[in-house]
Amino acid sequence: MDINSLVQPHLARIKTYTPVDPPEILAKRAGIPEDQVIKLNGNENQYGPSPKAVAAIANAALHVYPDPAQRSIRSALAEYTGLGVEHIVAGAGSDELIDLLFRLFVSIGDTVIDSDPTFGMYDFGARLAGANIALVPRDDRFDVDIVGVVSAAREHDAKLVFIASPNNPTGNLTPENDVRELLSAGLIVVVDEAYYEFCGVTMAGLVPEFENLVVLRTMSKWAGLAGLRIGYGLMSPTLAQRIMDIKSPYNVNIAAEAALVASLGDTEELLGRVQKIVVERDRVMELLEATSGVIPWPSSGNFILCRFDSGRTGEIYDGLAARGIFVRRFSTERLHDTFRISIGSPPQNDALIATMRSLLEGGS
Repeated sequence: MDINSLVQPHLARIKTYTPVDPPEILAKRAGIPEDQVIKLNGNENQYGPSPKAVAAIANAALHVYPDPAQRSIRSALAEYTGLGVEHIVAGAGSDELIDLLFRLFVSIGDTVIDSDPTFGMYDFGARLAGANIALVPRDDRFDVDIVGVVSAAREHDAKLVFIASPNNPTGNLTPENDVRELLSAGLIVVVDEAYYEFCGVTMAGLVPEFENLVVLRTMSKWAGLAGLRIGYGLMSPTLAQRIMDIKSPYNVNIAAEAALVASLGDTEELLGRVQKIVVERDRVMELLEATSGVIPWPSSGNFILCRFDSGRTGEIYDGLAARGIFVRRFSTERLHDTFRISIGSPPQNDALIATMRSLLEGGS
């Protein structure tokens, strides 16, 4: 029996999302101890979680199923966001909410708009749903081609578009006027604000005004909870209920629930750390701008995209990896001469810059 013959055709030929490897694998690759790895490829928070979150996990009732109605989570998020609990749904990372939105709105053969370059999970989620991709490339400044998106949506009868703001991996924001234009075109607009805390710019205030707006956020970046997979969406009460109806009953585990609630009770400390990362990001930006052979793009996230002279990107990337410094490279044609640097601690960033300069100058 050939089990592959029973797999849905669009899943049998799926192009897999390329994730980053964990530290222990990176250490083996570089031939160094794990504690010497400088991991700057996942946009992770080098400060880690709040101590209150760690304590909450230690005391969580791990033998008990989590609340399927997410009452504690939604209540804590309502206080943090200023929107009522009826507007909020939590997921096992915002990735789960992306998947649920595809399940809710997209059928096999439908078309989804993708604005390359951007977060790869939108393209991956669309393909999992069996959708076709209408690619509307971002412009030379990596801004969304709003006219092109609306035109493509009309041509292909598309109804769903994802806008990462700040965009990953380019770091730029999408203005409110552009979001309003997409909303007015009748599209379901999903604004992914995974890096909201690093810029303070949000479309959450538009949620009560537009039933076709979804704002996604995560606790991975600013709160240091990437390993627990906890994110949330802000949307109309009607859409929120639809998502609640189709999600797995116990989708957010009890440890993630405890950590989220505790983190939202420690926002002063966590946002103070965010500000330190922003200051460090700006310092790294200045160092990159002063480095010959690299062009950094201004960023509103906790990362910086760097472009290199033609043909040198692989050389610099491999040279960094050989020295235990790992950054994020992409396989798309648009980004073939770039890689993305997550903002680490000052010593990690100094080591990155020093090594990068040595490699660019031809050092060993």
